[in-house]
Amino acid sequence: MQQSNPSRPRQAILLSAGQGKRLLPYTEHCPKCLIRLGDKTVIEHQIDHLLAAGFERITVVLGYGIEQVTQCLHDRYADDLVDIVFNPFYEVADNLASCWMAREAMREDFLLLNGDTLFDQPVVERLLEAPQHPVTLAIDRKARYDADDMKVSLHGDRLVRVGKTLDLDTVNGESIGMMTFRGAGAALFRDTLERIMHDPEALKRWYLSVIDELAASGNIFVQSIEGLRWAELDFPKDLEQARDLVTRWQTRDAAVEAARG
Repeated sequence: MQQSNPSRPRQAILLSAGQGKRLLPYTEHCPKCLIRLGDKTVIEHQIDHLLAAGFERITVVLGYGIEQVTQCLHDRYADDLVDIVFNPFYEVADNLASCWMAREAMREDFLLLNGDTLFDQPVVERLLEAPQHPVTLAIDRKARYDADDMKVSLHGDRLVRVGKTLDLDTVNGESIGMMTFRGAGAALFRDTLERIMHDPEALKRWYLSVIDELAASGNIFVQSIEGLRWAELDFPKDLEQARDLVTRWQTRDAAVEAARG
């Protein structure tokens, strides 16, 4: 049963283990999460927005360039705020393995975030304010979807399928790479990870393939963030859009501070 006033998770898990090879040459000497957008790196923008939303503990899964990222995090944040987990499989595995490495942080309600999802503060707020369900994906909608979009099919606000290869006639939106797990949803995902990772083929899987399987249980729902601004950082062309978004946000925030002052 959903609750009209949902509790807000205080734990976030951030998946930032990959190099981001499709962003070469920008990631030749640093991971994707350390690309600078304005006056902060990608991961700093993400963590700062999570902190502003009330998160009290953030688990960051790292792999490529872990020394650089660890230094960045230690320079900016208190040690008791950010936990760092190393994914030794980052060169050969997809992000399901990163989730498995962080499974101990899944023993309470949590938010899961892709390391390449840049989002404005209202995006996470809208997801957190959604009716409480075991699992809730943040989704957006647009006129056309391409082969790289993580598309979703829905029945009302319930998830039916999620994946890149869905028949376009069945597509109702795309996952933005941010979701919440509450109550039974956290345990369901953690227990499913434990089971699936016994199969060597699991190293090649996205964690959303597990969400796709779990959708049949009827416990997976969505929250639209239509009208709010976010960006996925996959290719060099995405960086121009991301920098434009950050400039807009910083200009807006500076104007708000000036009005208060």
